[in-house]
Amino acid sequence: MKSVSISGSPRANVGKTDASALRNSKRVPCVLYGGKDQVHFSVLEADFKDLIYTPHVSTVDLDVDGKKFKAIIQEAQFHAVKDNLLHVDFLEIIAGKPVTMNIPVRTTGTSPGVRNGGKLNKKLKTLRVKGLVEKMPDTIDIAINTLEIGQGVRVSDIAIEGLTFLNASNITVVSVQTTRAAVAEETKAAAAGAKGAAAKPVAKK
Repeated sequence: MKSVSISGSPRANVGKTDASALRNSKRVPCVLYGGKDQVHFSVLEADFKDLIYTPHVSTVDLDVDGKKFKAIIQEAQFHAVKDNLLHVDFLEIIAGKPVTMNIPVRTTGTSPGVRNGGKLNKKLKTLRVKGLVEKMPDTIDIAINTLEIGQGVRVSDIAIEGLTFLNASNITVVSVQTTRAAVAEETKAAAAGAKGAAAKPVAKK
């Protein structure tokens, strides 16, 4: 898993007034927790481009006034209307201590059900997993090369050594659904089969 470097400035005051002033200057109030002490700081909103505004997941090399930390983003809050970034929580990575992350789902292979007219439906774009950071993959790859129409892959069907999946085990992650084209093809095939059976001569006794 790749890492992104970010520099932050310590916050002298922690409160709504200070937070509003930071946002007005295009900075995002942040907090780092999970270690010995909480660290309150701010980061330029533009610096989150490669961390939040991306489908990829990364760890963070965080530098706050010369103090360095290894972390992950635990939560990001956005404005309900303007959609700008309001606040970010970082979790410090401690050696040997599991963390929880949302890992992107990626499908691999070609589904025979899709080739026969079905539609691939990725119901979950990410899966929430718990484990050591060094065990975390960049993506959770799901092979779909055996999926026929009406079949799918559930959380319980996925296993990665060292990781615990926190989503409900019965949730379908990806499936192949039938479509009008597939139904029409099945109806056509059934009609052709029936016609062929009717045209077949009956043996005389």
